[in-house]
Amino acid sequence: MSDLAIGFIGLAVMVILMLLYVPIGVALGLVGALGIFVLLGAGPMWGIITAIPYDFAAHWTLSSIPMFLLMGYVGFHAQLTDGLFKTARLWLSALPGGLAITSIGASAGFSAVTGSSLACAAAMGRIAVPEMLRYKYDKGLASGVVAAAGTIGSMIPPSIMLIIYGVFAEVPIGQLFIAGIIPGILTAVMFSIMVVIRVKIKPSLAPAADIMPTWQERFQSLGETWPLLIIIFAVIGGLFLGIFTPTEAGAVGAFLSFFVAALRGKLTFDLIKKSVTETLVSTSAIFVIAIGAAILTRFLALTGIPDFLSDFVLDSAVNPFVILLGIALVYLILGMFLDPLGIMLLTLPIFLPIVESADINLIWFGILIAKFLEIALITPPVGLNVFVIKGIVGDAIPTTTIFRGIFWFLIADLITMTLMIVFPEISLWLPRLMS
Repeated sequence: MSDLAIGFIGLAVMVILMLLYVPIGVALGLVGALGIFVLLGAGPMWGIITAIPYDFAAHWTLSSIPMFLLMGYVGFHAQLTDGLFKTARLWLSALPGGLAITSIGASAGFSAVTGSSLACAAAMGRIAVPEMLRYKYDKGLASGVVAAAGTIGSMIPPSIMLIIYGVFAEVPIGQLFIAGIIPGILTAVMFSIMVVIRVKIKPSLAPAADIMPTWQERFQSLGETWPLLIIIFAVIGGLFLGIFTPTEAGAVGAFLSFFVAALRGKLTFDLIKKSVTETLVSTSAIFVIAIGAAILTRFLALTGIPDFLSDFVLDSAVNPFVILLGIALVYLILGMFLDPLGIMLLTLPIFLPIVESADINLIWFGILIAKFLEIALITPPVGLNVFVIKGIVGDAIPTTTIFRGIFWFLIADLITMTLMIVFPEISLWLPRLMS
């Protein structure tokens, strides 16, 4: 049996394992290790699987992951987002569906602190959904908009997804972060436009809120956003100006989140314990999946599958846009069943050689992947953000109602994804200014 055939059999076995609900990190690592054993024998296999975890985990750039996670958890537990939602409500409530648009704006702001879509959805869900239900908003709209807006955390820096992608694709993470800013803002704008259109067509979805703030109240509310603004401008501004690296940005962000929490009298031992514990658990889960993917990548490289697929693309002279549309379709299908991080790490060893052979910009491709993964977070039947919101609202809103509310935001996401593919400068303009 050829090495190539062994590689494809390994991929088939991996799919079967995941369908049997084997944890994705275990499935990736197990198939990779057994495949290396079949190809090279027991000695080389043990040498490889003992070296890869250390080599991968010791990658200096990855130290930014626990730092950004710690920054987000401290911000969440210290309730640094509460002022952001209040400010957005005072400024945006006059628009059709104002509270829904407020949720989108607040989610975009919190995404710049947490780097995690699930954490963003959880934080905004606790604040925004009860507020919209209190004003008699449609349950599908109230829950769906928060689940969708939470996905912006996959795009706006500091995105954990982009850090992992940058390590595997070997591209500058700072440029990836900056490249995600405009697409993240565009996503928020498209969601807001979708809300306005739907409410204009059917006003009963979002009855007008009796919120009539004065201009003085609006400007005074801006003072409550200073904790987040300090962290956001320090992290993103420092990256854009080249003052510090992504790793240093994570440390600065974590330090500032502790500093701001202390200034607001929120820094307690219980907060520190919760934040550190959740950071350790989340970091460990990410690293298990990533190390499994690194072992699988080595196995696939030994089988020659990446070279085979690259040669196939070159020989077929496939248009890059056709390649991207095919990859998008794969991500949309996988997103119906798998965890987004697992999807990315499962597919990168296969897709990266194809993309490189087609001479597609890897920064642009990384942002597109983040967009595909955003969509995966709200795609039925396994939309993780949907179940985060379901866990918050309990029996008040059925899961089917949340998925129904998500539908229109999926359409907005597909439009945004199309614009990003047709106009690459949406993602690449800021990184080129940075360079």
